[in-house]
Amino acid sequence: MQQPRLTHVFLLTAVLGLSACSTSPEEEDIELANQGPQALYAKAKENLENGNFNGATQTLSALDSKYPFGPFSDQVQLDLIYAYYKTKDVDKALATIDRFLRLNPNHANADYVHYMRGLVNMDAEANLFQDLVGIDRADRDPSKSRQAFKDFRTLLEKHPDSKYVADAKQRMLHIKDRLARYELAIASYYMKRQAYVAAANRGKYVLEYFPDTPHVQSALELMIECYEQLGLEELKQNTLKVLKLNYPESDLVG
Repeated sequence: MQQPRLTHVFLLTAVLGLSACSTSPEEEDIELANQGPQALYAKAKENLENGNFNGATQTLSALDSKYPFGPFSDQVQLDLIYAYYKTKDVDKALATIDRFLRLNPNHANADYVHYMRGLVNMDAEANLFQDLVGIDRADRDPSKSRQAFKDFRTLLEKHPDSKYVADAKQRMLHIKDRLARYELAIASYYMKRQAYVAAANRGKYVLEYFPDTPHVQSALELMIECYEQLGLEELKQNTLKVLKLNYPESDLVG
C-alpha cells in the first residue's frame, strides 16, 4: 500500500497558511477603516512618534474621514497638519490648515496652526538640491516666502503672547533677508540691460521695506551707479551722503 507524500502535504498546508495570512493593500485599507477611533488614533500616534509620517497621514486621513466629528477630530487635524508638513505635502497641509481655521477660528491651538501655515509656505520654496550644492538662487520666485511672512505676521497680530512668536520673528528676519536679495538680483538684471530707472527703484524698495537687513549698503551703491548713468547728479550726491554716513568703508565713499 502506497504511503501518502507527507512532504507535499506539509508544503501545501504551509503555502495555504501563508496565503491566508497575507493581505493586499486594499484589504489593509478595509481593515484600517474598520477599526474604532481609539485604535486608529493610537496607531496614528505610534506612527508619529516613530517618524513614520506617511503611515501617520494614512491612518489620520482614515480617522478624519470616518469620524469627522469624533472625540479626536480636532487633534486629528492638528496631527495631520504636522504629518503633511513632514512629508512635504504642501497642498494637503495648507488645505487642512485653512479648513481648521475656518471651522475653529478661536481654537486654543489656533496660534499653532497659523505658525504651521508659515512653516509650510516657507518650506515650500526650499530647494534641497540648491541647498546641498550651495547655489544661491536669490532670483527665484519669492511668492511662497512672501506668503510665509504674512502668515507669521498674522500670528504676531492675533496671538502676540504665543510661545511660537519668538521663532516666528526669527523666521521673518530670514525671509526679509531673502526678499532683499531677490530685489537686488532683479536690480542686477535690469542693470545689465541698462534699465537704470527700474534698477534704482528696486534699490529704493530695499531701503524702504528691508532697512534692517545687511543688504542696505548694496542697495545704496546700486542706486548711486544708476543715478550716475542717468545723469541725476543731485540724487547721486544725496545717496552718496547717506552711504558715507552709514557705510564709510564703502569703496564708493573714497
